[in-house]
Amino acid sequence: MALGALALGISEFAAMGLLPRIAGETGVSVPHAGLAISAYAVGVVVGAPVIALLLARLPRRPLLSGLAVLIALGNLASAAAPDFLGVCAARFLAGLPHGAYLGTAAMVAASLVPPERRASAVARVILGLSVANVVGVPLATWVGQLVSWRVVFALVAVVALGCALMIRLCLPVIGAGPALGARREVGAMLRPQVLLALATTAIGFGGMFAIYSYIAPTLTEVTRVGESTVPVMLAVFGAGMILGNLLGGWLADRGVMRAIGIMLAVGLVAQFLFLFTPVSLPLVTLNIVLIAATSMGLGPALQTRLLDVAPDAQMLAASLSHSAFNMANALGAWLGGAAVAAGLGWTATGGVGAVLTLAGLAVFAVAWALERGRAAVPA
Repeated sequence: MALGALALGISEFAAMGLLPRIAGETGVSVPHAGLAISAYAVGVVVGAPVIALLLARLPRRPLLSGLAVLIALGNLASAAAPDFLGVCAARFLAGLPHGAYLGTAAMVAASLVPPERRASAVARVILGLSVANVVGVPLATWVGQLVSWRVVFALVAVVALGCALMIRLCLPVIGAGPALGARREVGAMLRPQVLLALATTAIGFGGMFAIYSYIAPTLTEVTRVGESTVPVMLAVFGAGMILGNLLGGWLADRGVMRAIGIMLAVGLVAQFLFLFTPVSLPLVTLNIVLIAATSMGLGPALQTRLLDVAPDAQMLAASLSHSAFNMANALGAWLGGAAVAAGLGWTATGGVGAVLTLAGLAVFAVAWALERGRAAVPA
């Protein structure tokens, strides 16, 4: 299941490292090319709930393998897109199975381990996203610079097809989900704590995407590194994601709400510092690790939180978690690009990131206050 997350991680994050190449070949500016990132994110936002509601009754193994095939088809379309409009349309299609795949995989992983190890099991699935950023994204960026960004998306399709085959051969038979009905599942999503968890994800993760979406031009234009150094820095970002993913799973197993609060608070500081650190390669390297670690450390905790507050609609909740994550992607890429286009400079993405993370922290504080208030009320 983590192999599918690897394919999705390369598909989603490699586009950010290759943004200047996509912009150059399709004849648009780099900030305008950021719309391709937003198109993928919108595909996730739309696809996750629709697929979760329509296919929740399917047995998990054929559902996951089928979603992996859809991932492959979307990336093949991205590789063959004739112009920028076609790229955006293909990226939208590639994003449709993203949330449903990761949500279902996380739910299956959590069901295969004891309750006290659920967050760690979810973290191992999400680890595929982090490994993508250590190995896959830097390699994809190098291939994109050396050959073509189109080759990168074609290779992602091959990985996704390999994932579909491995799931079919290795995953145990798991039955269909309970037939609760779409109305009941949608109703479960309207509970205050579910909405607050989704809002924390949609806003709080936006800070990372505001910075990461434009990290390649920031490094070349502000830090003044060569284009060949960008894949190395993307690998550094990926190493920070792995560190944060493992640490976040460990912390969440010991207290989900506390883990979310810690990651958001430290992430706020890390993203604010990005306003200043890109002038120095050593400083920006340390800053990138901290931004990546705190951002990905949120993943296992927020995913587990949604499983806790929506126990009767877990597939929809887990899928919507990734919709919210990619709403953050679209929001961060859009606001970061708007700040750059307004002439505020490439490092302004750090300020945008800090504001978004602060807003996410405020939403989380409301959720925590409501939770503590409810716990204080006598039964």
